[in-house]
This record gives sequence, C-alpha cells and structure tokens, in this order.
Amino acid sequence: MNFHDIYGVEKNKTNRALAQSTEKIMKNIKIVGVIGAGTMGSGLAQKFAQEGFEVILADREMHYVDKGIYNIKTTLDEGVKRRLFNEQQVQNILGRISGTSNLNDLKSCDIIIEAIFEKFNAKCELFETLSGIVSSEAIIATNTSSFSVADLSSSVKNPERFIGLHYFYHAAKNRLVEIIPGSSTSDAVIRSVYMFSVMSGKDPIYTTDKNGFAVNRFFVPWLNESVRLLSEGAGTISQIDAICKKVFDIGMGPFQLMNATGVPIAMHAQKTLENFGPFYKVSPLLEEQVASNQNWEVDDVENAEYSDEIYKLVSERMLGCVFFVCAQILAEKVCTATDLNRGAKIGLRWRQGPVDLLKRYGEETVKQYIRNSLASYGEKMPSVDSRDWDMEYVTYRKTGNIAVITMARPEDMNALNEKMMHQLDNVFSEAEADPEVDTIFITGMGKAFVAGADIRFFVKNMKAHAIDTILAFTKYGQQVFSKIDHSKKQVIAVLNGMALGGGLELALCADRILATPKVRVAFPETGIGIYPGLGGTQRTTQRVGKGIAKYLILTGKMLSAQEALEVGLIDAVISTGEMFDILECELPVPSAAPLKSAEKWQKIAGFYEHNSYRSIIKGEFTDGGLDDETITKLAKTMGFKAPLAMKVAEQLIEEAKGPESELEHLNMIFSTSDALLGLTSIGKRVEYKGQ
Repeated sequence: MNFHDIYGVEKNKTNRALAQSTEKIMKNIKIVGVIGAGTMGSGLAQKFAQEGFEVILADREMHYVDKGIYNIKTTLDEGVKRRLFNEQQVQNILGRISGTSNLNDLKSCDIIIEAIFEKFNAKCELFETLSGIVSSEAIIATNTSSFSVADLSSSVKNPERFIGLHYFYHAAKNRLVEIIPGSSTSDAVIRSVYMFSVMSGKDPIYTTDKNGFAVNRFFVPWLNESVRLLSEGAGTISQIDAICKKVFDIGMGPFQLMNATGVPIAMHAQKTLENFGPFYKVSPLLEEQVASNQNWEVDDVENAEYSDEIYKLVSERMLGCVFFVCAQILAEKVCTATDLNRGAKIGLRWRQGPVDLLKRYGEETVKQYIRNSLASYGEKMPSVDSRDWDMEYVTYRKTGNIAVITMARPEDMNALNEKMMHQLDNVFSEAEADPEVDTIFITGMGKAFVAGADIRFFVKNMKAHAIDTILAFTKYGQQVFSKIDHSKKQVIAVLNGMALGGGLELALCADRILATPKVRVAFPETGIGIYPGLGGTQRTTQRVGKGIAKYLILTGKMLSAQEALEVGLIDAVISTGEMFDILECELPVPSAAPLKSAEKWQKIAGFYEHNSYRSIIKGEFTDGGLDDETITKLAKTMGFKAPLAMKVAEQLIEEAKGPESELEHLNMIFSTSDALLGLTSIGKRVEYKGQ
C-alpha cells in the first residue's frame, strides 16, 4: 500500500527522496506510546494492549495517567461482566500497559500517538520535545481532529515520519481511523501506519489534509444544521431527532448525539470548518447552549409526533446539508466515495452511508436539496455527478508477477452481494488475462475475509417473491468461483478474519489457503434455514473428506485457525505481520504442512461417514469410537438446525455430483418458511418446522 495506490497521483521529487531515506522505518511495530491519558488516549491504550502491543501511556502528571489506567480497568471489568473477556485476559491486557509522566520513557517506542487537548501551540511544543527524545526512525502521529497535519509537522524533526491518525469515540470499540498524510509524509510511513492500523484492530480510510478530514467534515455540519432548524422553529428537539433517526436509519438523533459526546465538542469542531464558507458558520444557538454549560433537553424521541410539513422540511434540510458537504468532499478529492461511505458506516454507525443516500435519492433530487439548503448563504453550487458515486468493493494491485485482490467492504464484513461478485469477476479476469501474473492472492479488509453472502439481499428478494433473482445471483457466483477454481495460475487465499459460508466457499477455490491466528471459519447455513450454494458441499468434501464435510455443514461448527489446519481445511497459519510481508512480496508463501489430523478429528470423520444426521438425532447411530457425551452434544446441536436444509446438504455431499448440483434445490429451499424464519432471525434461536 503506497501513496500512489491511494490517490492515483504522483508525489513530488522531494517526497520521493524522503520516502527512499525512510525505508528503514519499521513495519513491525511492537511498542506504542500514547500521550494524553484522557478518554481518547486511554481508549487507544486499551485497544492497542488488547491487540497484543506493549503500550506506554503518558501524561504531564501521574494522577492523570493513574486515572486513565483506572478507566481502562473499569471498562475491562465491565467487559468481563458481559463475557467479552475473562479475568486472565484482563490481567494480560493491563500487564501490557505502563504509565509515565516522563516523556523520556518513550524512547523505546516504535510509534507515538499524540492525543492531548486541541491546542495548536501545545501540540507543536510536544512534537518539538519528542523529536529530541525518540529514535529518528520512530513514527510520530497526531490524533488531531481540527489542525493541519502539514502545519503540525513543522515542529517535528524528520517530518517525513509524521502523520495524522484520527480515531473515533470510543477508541477501544470504534474500528474507524482516518489516515492523513502530511505534505512531507513518506510512503514508508503511510504503509507502516496502514499495517499498524490493521494489526491494532482498526479499519483505516485515507483522506487528504483538509479541515475536518472526511467524516467530521460532513457530520459536524449535520449537527450544526439541526440546531439551525431548532432556532428557526422548524421543529422541536424531539421532532428533529425522531425525523433524523428515520431518514438516516440511525440509532440516535443529532441532539442525542451531542449530549452523548459533548455539546462543546460540536461547537469547537464546527468553528474549525468556518473557513470553508458561510454555510459552515456556527449556529448562534449552539454557541448559546455551550455558554449555558447545559445539555440539550431531549424528551421522548421515540413517541415524538410531527406533521407531514415538518417531516418534509427537516428531512430535506438535513439531507441537503449532507449532500452539499459530501459533494464538496468528492469534488475536492478529499477521499474516495468508497472511503467516505465507509467512514460513516463504521465511524458513525450509520446503516446507510452518505454515498448510499446520494444514490438512493438520485442526481436531480440531490441537486434540488442542495440548492434549497444554500439559498440563504450565497455558497457556490458544488459539482454533482453521479459518476463520482461509484464505490470500489474489490480492489486490485499488481506487483511484478503477483496480483493481490482484496475484498474491501469491511463496513459490511465483506458480505457478498451482486456488485461485489461482479467486481470480483472483473478483477480476477484482469489478473487471469495478464501474461505477467503467475500468482493471484485473494484476501480481505477488516475483521472478515468474507462473512458469507449478504443476508439482506436474500431476505429482500424472498419477501418480494423474487426467488429467480437469488437463483441468478447464485448461478453467476458459481461461474465466478469456477473460474477461480480452474485458473491455470496459482491462486492463494489469505484469510485475515472470519470466513463464513460463501467466504469459506471462495477460499476453497484457491490452490492454497493461509490464515492468521484469529481466523474463524464455519458453514452457518443450516442454522439459518439454507445450505451452502457456492460449492461448499462439494469442494469441502474434496478437501477434507465426506465425514468432516458433513460434520462442518450439518453442525455449523466454528473452527479456529489451528483447528482448520488440523482437519486440512487450510494449509498454514501465519502471523499478521507475515501476511503483510507475503502480500508485499517480501516473504515466500509457506509450504503446506503435512497433515497430522488429531485422533478426535479422525473419530468425528468416521462417525459422520457412517451415520446420517437423522440417525444421530434419533439415537440410531453406529458409534464409531466417539463417547456418549460428544454424540449427545452433536445431536443437540443438529436438533436446532433446519431439517430440510440438513437433508439437502447431506444428500449433496453423499451424491458428490459437483458444485452445479447445489443449484437444483435452491428454488425449493428459498421458498420454505424455515429459510425466511432463519434469515430474518440471525443471532436468535428459532424452532424450525421442516417446511
């Protein structure tokens, strides 16, 4: 990953020279310094420690540090109560965090992230001091949300190692980080912080160095616009919040959000955007609210009533605000449409991103809403072109004889839909047709390789009685997967996270499968009323045998990377650092380890080879060496699965007629009430009727 890949432009000669001079900057970051032990800094320290990094948390006085570490422990203890962690894990995480009020203790850090209060001079003084303490190869990053990264870099010795990393609240839980290169930031540093971001459990997007970057640039004016509407008497707080929740399909309205994150923060962030023009001027009512030192009085939003006229006014103004700012962002090339949409969906947890909304309303309506919003501000109408709204969900990169295909929709766990399947087809065909390419890697972005097919696509078409659309999608997907499976080039799947259902089916098309330690794989389909339809019943059998294939598909058992290696489902387990080195062509692909299946897997394989799911559930099985307790658990597990789905899956495995045989039963299975029940009840235990 380098600057040219990100922006498609060439950096200046000075930066290219700087990039060459900083190639020594480490990619293998182990020790992280966080300066500022407040809410943001302590959240970052917690997240980095959770992901296995050694962390030094610093602040100007030890009582701030102690408070930050206490807050971390409190958060982790709450996680124990919610069964997210156990006591040992908490002790391990806390053991990776040390505190200090002496900046000299940061000498050993590979990267230092500044998370102090938003005062420009204070940040500059800190960076100047740090430059005299840490290694010249250490990366220095700012978490600023309002200042120019380039301006701040003037205080740093060797500014080519300085970069913006803008994290979002709550930093221990929110996966988004904006990566903002400054004017001097080297390619090596951009690449390093991208890898660090992924290894620390974050989903990065890239933005240019402009106030507000990408997400705050449109989100903060959206908050400000809600206050304007209130000041104009367009609606009450509860009405505005209720309408926004409905229009934007979000969990909290703008006033609720300001109360949760701090009303002064909204005002301060908006002030940093005022240089963009009169539309960005802070609402006087927002300034008054901050001066009162009070939260907004938000009443019963859920039961708020409003007229059609109020709904129309509020919805069009709030949409117009987002459309205007996002049109500017895209016209100014602050970031790509893909990253803009991803930022909202991950960082703000909007179910529909701003680009989704642009597409939903269409070019003419978008223009009209923007004109209406700008009517009293004298702002210039930005360029609005629907061609700028295309989003890239499958990326392609070529280095020498290596092609890397990345499933890149982390905001939706890389779930396969029609657009992703077409993009995968296109980029794989490009790699396949390139005579220079002899090896094709397929990997994922975020915490999933591919978490199956997009359930919403299935449900939408089932409810519309459009089963033919599901059949067409699956048939096309089989054709794409067959092309990958039968490629004459070496295809290697590199699993970076969960590979579920269709994701595991995609991986099984590769010649070799590598996985990082946190990978989890499973076929969950029979638990949601359907069966694997993209070759899962067939390629799994070819790879691990009929017994294990039946076990995995009929039980939906989730395997760890190590377990997947033991049964032969994958070929090697690699570290996340090794994954990057392999994809960067800096490490050879490891050879497949000789399969040494544990005795328990051999027994499970034999048991399922000689018994049907019905015989196991009814207790009419041939033992095969498994103990009674294990058999009882297997029977109980399958008892919660959809009977028709299990019947078809088992039949397909037994008949072994090839992937296309899975298409024969799709119309029937997607027409069942069990399938609709399962697909609309994800995460819930349901009782299937076998119909």
